Amino acid sequence: MRISLRTKVIVAVLLMAVVVAGVAGAISYSVYSRTMEEHYERLTVNTASSAASMVDAQAVAELAERTVEIYRSLCPAPDTPPDFASFDEADWEAYYGAFAEITASPAYQQAFDTLSALKEDNEVLWMYVAFMDEQTGQGIYIIDADATEDACPPGTCGDIEPENLALIRQGIYDFPPYITNYEEFGWLSSAAAAITDDQGNVVANAFVDFSMNEVMADREDFLLRLVAILAAVTLGLILALAYAFSRAVVRPINQLAQATGSFVSDKQQDRDSSAISRLNIRTGDELEKLSSSICQMEREINSYITDLTRVTAERERIGAELDVARNIQASMLPCIFPPFPQREEFSIFAAMDPAKEVGGDFYDFFLVDDDHLALVMADVSGKGVPAAMFMVIAKTLLKNAAQTGMSPKAVLEKVNDQLCENNDAEMFVTVWLGILEISTGRLICANAGHEYPAIRRAGGEFELFRDRHGFVLAGMEHARYREYELDLSGGDMLFVYTDGVAEATDSQEQLYGTDRMLAALNRCRNVGCEELLRDVRADIDAFVGEAPQFDDITMLALELKDLGRGRMSKINLRPELECIGQATAFFEETLAGHGAPARVIAQVNVVVDEIFSNIARYSGATSVTLGCETEEGFVRLRFSDNGRPYDPTQKPDPDTTLPLEERGEGGMGVFLVKQITDAITYHYSDGFNVLTLEKRW
Repeated sequence: MRISLRTKVIVAVLLMAVVVAGVAGAISYSVYSRTMEEHYERLTVNTASSAASMVDAQAVAELAERTVEIYRSLCPAPDTPPDFASFDEADWEAYYGAFAEITASPAYQQAFDTLSALKEDNEVLWMYVAFMDEQTGQGIYIIDADATEDACPPGTCGDIEPENLALIRQGIYDFPPYITNYEEFGWLSSAAAAITDDQGNVVANAFVDFSMNEVMADREDFLLRLVAILAAVTLGLILALAYAFSRAVVRPINQLAQATGSFVSDKQQDRDSSAISRLNIRTGDELEKLSSSICQMEREINSYITDLTRVTAERERIGAELDVARNIQASMLPCIFPPFPQREEFSIFAAMDPAKEVGGDFYDFFLVDDDHLALVMADVSGKGVPAAMFMVIAKTLLKNAAQTGMSPKAVLEKVNDQLCENNDAEMFVTVWLGILEISTGRLICANAGHEYPAIRRAGGEFELFRDRHGFVLAGMEHARYREYELDLSGGDMLFVYTDGVAEATDSQEQLYGTDRMLAALNRCRNVGCEELLRDVRADIDAFVGEAPQFDDITMLALELKDLGRGRMSKINLRPELECIGQATAFFEETLAGHGAPARVIAQVNVVVDEIFSNIARYSGATSVTLGCETEEGFVRLRFSDNGRPYDPTQKPDPDTTLPLEERGEGGMGVFLVKQITDAITYHYSDGFNVLTLEKRW
């Protein structure tokens, strides 16, 4: 159902007026009510204080002592009031008869007359003196200034209000004023003041109750009159505003609506002038400005329609190029899994989902040498093409620096200085970099402003490792970074990610957060790396729902395998002849520590000397990793280098039956190695020559 603007405005103004009137009425009523309550509270307190000061405290003390003595004589226990419910008429007659002497005493009559006069002069509803018995929680009447038959004789008692009892137990006997509404007595304003003797001891309390029934009735009358006045004023204002609004706003808006409604038909008929251009609204206010703006908008729309086809074609071209860029970016990241099928020591999986066609997040992992695996998780500031270009530069620099064998700290410091050069766009990148020593599980890490990694120990749950962050890369020249060490064992898993995971938001702008991320990780903590990332992404998608992806989401998981045997000891050396001594010393120390015979150690030294010298002389390698794994009566040797591919097992053995001068050059060293060892295998994987030899004794 369509509702006119005039009706909507009238309804809106009416609602606003009702709200304003209601607020004004509520404030006025509240101020009036509070003023009256404060007046009666002050009056009650002052009257109670006057009553306490006007009576003879010594006389009241004696009356209270005698009254309480009679009262307590009937208490079955010090903290239990008398069982008045079991009293018959004779009991009550005897009880009140015990107070006859008290009420007939001159002290009682003098105090009664004083309080009665004060009560009458101040139009007090009730005024009385009572003793507050903390033990039984009862207030015991001493003097009631009421001369009627409704007066409470001495000894009458009643429960002390819980609030007042709490004050008594704090040593406070001046009860603050309070307003109550009882069905039997109506509205009352009550207060009490302590009656003290010359030594300052409290002997009783003077109570005052003012009736507020008339005040409450006046307050209701005030509210009704106020509502009637506000309603009349509101109605008059609404009628005047409706008339003025119709002439000044509704009529010009209808003219604008008719003109804009005919815009399409005027354009289809190719008229020289449209109804919009013929508008003549001269109201001198925002409507006139709106009319001029609509005319200008018509001219700009015509120009926009002309350009729209060209812009659309250009956008399609850019979209196609961005799609190519996305494919190029995806191909730059490791995307073949498993990436190292020959390596049984670990498994790894990673995924990157950009928020736009191309993104700034990236991950990387690569073997620095046979025993060191570099892991990178990074997030470039911003999104889109600029972030993707900066990502390419940062990824290349990080990999080049790490492959030289530098520590994570040194890699970040070098790459930071390189990225700071000519960084006119003032972009930056957060990076978590770790280099894993595969043989020992020792992971050296450094963090440049990136998210905390999550670690799950074997059989445990994922927890955040709150490392200390350095500054982001490209943020400040010559920044210094610190590195830390993690020891991973078989079955441990590492999970690194970008802020797109923790900061994923749903339609209510709630963050996914690291707590939900850890919960999702722990629900599927016993699955492999690929299943883990898939399950976490599914949990993120379920949380986000229909909300658009705000940031790139990138994750990487690494699990160290428990192979059920001792790990291979490894050492990384430069492939130079002067390092042969270090190589043989490494194998000697390892074999001697496992009780290998001296004969076997000597044979291994021959093998090491031959293989290492060949790598140093002919391979062109820049790094070589030596590995030694021993078991009972068995040793496995491994040589891994990044030189040119060469398989020594394919070299034919020399014919030892021929004289020395008739044999071809070379080959004797490899032949000797084959004779010493029990098995020899070779494979080329991930840019490394890997030669494995086995020897038994």
